[in-house]
Amino acid sequence: MNTILANYTASITELKKSPTELLKNAGDEAIAILNHNSPSAYLIPSKTYEKMMEIIEEYQLSKLVEERLNDSEKSIKVDIDEL
Repeated sequence: MNTILANYTASITELKKSPTELLKNAGDEAIAILNHNSPSAYLIPSKTYEKMMEIIEEYQLSKLVEERLNDSEKSIKVDIDEL
């Protein structure tokens, strides 16, 4: 059995019938969309999605910074007094 990562669930049939009602009832929470009692998708509010994308972008940037800091071939030592 798959883990459901949401407090609210709905079948695909319920989603087709009334998506607006599902969103209204769930408020700011994610909704697991079930197909044969297994999650097939998650329906999340737009603000939650935007926040998730922000977090992912920040994570990717932090990994890039970390990678570049550890690349000693490309690093250039600079004296602050010379700037």
